[in-house]
Amino acid sequence: MTTHYDVVIVGAGLVGLSLAPALARTGLSVALIDRGPLADVEADAETFDARVYAISPGSAGFLRTVGGWQALDGERVAPIESMHVEGDGGGSIDFSAYDLGERALAWIVEERELRSALLRTARRSGIDMIANATLDTLAWSASAATLKLADGRAVDARLIVGADGARSWVRESAGIVAEPKSYGQTAVVANFACERAHHGRAYQWFRDDGGVLAWLPLPGRRMSMVWSAPDALAQTLLAEETGALSARVADAGHRMLGALECITPPAGFPLRFLRLPTSVALRLALVGDAAHGVHPLAGQGVNLGFGDAQTLAAVLAERGPVTDAGAPILLERYARRRAEPVLAMQTVTDGLARLFSPPTPWLKALRNAGISAVDRLPVLKRALAQPALR
Repeated sequence: MTTHYDVVIVGAGLVGLSLAPALARTGLSVALIDRGPLADVEADAETFDARVYAISPGSAGFLRTVGGWQALDGERVAPIESMHVEGDGGGSIDFSAYDLGERALAWIVEERELRSALLRTARRSGIDMIANATLDTLAWSASAATLKLADGRAVDARLIVGADGARSWVRESAGIVAEPKSYGQTAVVANFACERAHHGRAYQWFRDDGGVLAWLPLPGRRMSMVWSAPDALAQTLLAEETGALSARVADAGHRMLGALECITPPAGFPLRFLRLPTSVALRLALVGDAAHGVHPLAGQGVNLGFGDAQTLAAVLAERGPVTDAGAPILLERYARRRAEPVLAMQTVTDGLARLFSPPTPWLKALRNAGISAVDRLPVLKRALAQPALR
């Protein structure tokens, strides 16, 4: 038995969950399918999720339009009001939300909290949700794409959206081949209680070993660490007992927030770069990590994904007399609108990651001088910050 939809979204991560209600608002029939459960995770007032995201003002605006942002518990969201970035040789640059005319440079939100808020929003939008699905086959014809599940069910749609992550099954089924390229680094994440208040200030240090250490403010005297460390160091960090890890992280950040106490077990995520030859194909659009991968040093991976969702929803909302959600003219329009911002962000993040990886002394001096020079040029600094605010 086959159920028919305008759009089927495969993958209920944050991007897929935001896209579903956005598309439902345009009058399309939508189904959201995921391999895992689609159930809320109960929040624990005493603990914070180790995995957090820096949500840009532009992404927050998009999430507000679909109803997800206002579903968050405001007590568990922290603004980044300023940011201090240091190079590996004395160079530094500071950003201020006030100087840029923004309430915050970004908002730090736990993955667990944002996912639960978007799940509630998706349910209220009236879409069909299929959980714990084992995907079997995906086939295309001129008029529709048909997705068969292992339990015998099938759905077909004018448009299939792959929102199923960096190792996308949908992308592979479509024959879009691109192997993610490893940075040789692992992002180690953990949360810490801090001796000193952070005052909404984030910190980022480029390190001599090519890694990047970031401290992001959480509500209260807490902060979230993201240490993009060479794989060998990452394994050491993950294996350390909490007291030793707390001391190491505090020292690595020059004890800017005083003594630290690790309050969540550390977790690690391998870092990969992914650039595809195309993000669309016959009756297919890719969004989020299925469409691109970036280094997390600017915290822009999920924001690029929300940009994909916002753009695809806008293209389909503006479809006019075109009734087919998978029409080539619409997919080409989506790909064209996303090509420049994705390429620009990949170029900047990948370029910075590579710029700070070689130990060459003259290059080290040059890149740190460059950072400090940008800090003294407000117009250039504003231009550098603007893409991260979208």
